[in-house]
Amino acid sequence: RVKHSARSGAVVQFGPRAKFGAVCVQTFASRGYHECTVGVMKVGDLVATLERIAPPELAEDWDNTGVLLCPTVPPEITRVLLTIDLTAAVLDEALEKPVELILAYHPPIFSGLKRLTPDDPKSRLVLRCIESRVVIYSPHTALDAAMDGVNDWLLDAFGPGERSFVRPESCQGRVATLATPLSIEAAIERSKQHLGLNGLRLAVASRHAAGAPIERVAVCAGAGGSVLSFASADLLLTGEMRHHDVLAWVESGTSVLLTEHTNSERGYLPRLRSKLQAFYPDTSFYVSERDRDPLIYR
Repeated sequence: RVKHSARSGAVVQFGPRAKFGAVCVQTFASRGYHECTVGVMKVGDLVATLERIAPPELAEDWDNTGVLLCPTVPPEITRVLLTIDLTAAVLDEALEKPVELILAYHPPIFSGLKRLTPDDPKSRLVLRCIESRVVIYSPHTALDAAMDGVNDWLLDAFGPGERSFVRPESCQGRVATLATPLSIEAAIERSKQHLGLNGLRLAVASRHAAGAPIERVAVCAGAGGSVLSFASADLLLTGEMRHHDVLAWVESGTSVLLTEHTNSERGYLPRLRSKLQAFYPDTSFYVSERDRDPLIYR
């Protein structure tokens, strides 16, 4: 069954031929941003490539993805910085290199801005990008849902298994029946190693503490509580979850691992960088060295 999207020129194919038997998306246009390529190179081409990697049709309705800022005279793109959050420190890094495009996973422009003044921190970031003619692109939940996207990468921590979507209608979240069941301790260690973390927040169900194996794992990047509420699994991995939701899961026999929000996302950036570098070997792609989760442990 094939559905054509007039908004983006995308063809969305549902059915058994798609990976996981759910959805396969190919994007053939870049949502009207081809004008960015007039007289210059790469902005429109890079947008089209990003939309093939993370089709905008996969983004949640509430999200704000795609090109968020593009100068009237677009720059030639020779350097790109990848970051989870666009903070003042990350923008300083971007301008020091300097780059022409910032790929910010979280959209720095999310809700409506009624004014742009330098006394507001969020507005100041946007104003500095405008003054420096820097393009901003955000893939966010489209990249979560995409094949070989953030959620697939998260699930890689637990080894091979039969995979499916937690929410097939939106392609959000991933769940797998593991080829080799794990102990809770092994699942914890694999998660820390995969994410490059020294520690996680844990809520271990009594049955797993007593030795019951982890056979089925569900993951969702970021604040995954609402998506994972549809999951049926022995173990849940996400960035953050409400206290009472954690209690309810543990009481029902499901263990929960929490990484902090952006720690469930940041480790994917090197994989995305490699994808983009393969498309554009003459362009420099950097993963931010100043992007970090705002929460620390002491």
